[in-house]
Amino acid sequence: MKTLTILRHAKSGWDVQVERDFDRPINKRGARGADLIGQWLKRQKLPVDRIIASPAVRVTETLDIFQPAADLDTLEPHWDRRIYLASAATLIDVIRDTGRNADHLLISGHNPGLEDLILMLVPESAGDELRAKVEEKLPTSALARLKLDIGNWHDLDTNSARFVGFIRPRDLDPALAPAMDND
Repeated sequence: MKTLTILRHAKSGWDVQVERDFDRPINKRGARGADLIGQWLKRQKLPVDRIIASPAVRVTETLDIFQPAADLDTLEPHWDRRIYLASAATLIDVIRDTGRNADHLLISGHNPGLEDLILMLVPESAGDELRAKVEEKLPTSALARLKLDIGNWHDLDTNSARFVGFIRPRDLDPALAPAMDND
């Protein structure tokens, strides 16, 4: 049995002028969301034994806040450039490359790839409220936990996961609900 935790990067600062999208930082609201989600993971005592992440600035800054809040600051993320703006199919390849050396894997990156990944992995079923929330939107700093009945990440396949959790910053602090912006 494997657990896949999917963390979208925190809200980025569109008001900051950067030469490349890759260099876009997070903003104050994003920092608050990353901290809250990290604290929530720690309170739930949910294990993570490996992190793979996009090396984009908004992901590294998210993890700089999330990891200490989640009590995961001793884990060194494996930075994989393939995750930056990757499709769900590419993300599946990245996860498969993890092999069997992690039972509780966390991947952190970007939309739409992460949202599409969740929807590819979790089959549609009537009344699945968590999947319905992701179909609506995987907002910034949102965290999804999926269980997979596999012994090796190489065996990851579509429609093979089930939700065990989904949390958004707005679920923990209503002040972080989107104000009709492009969250």
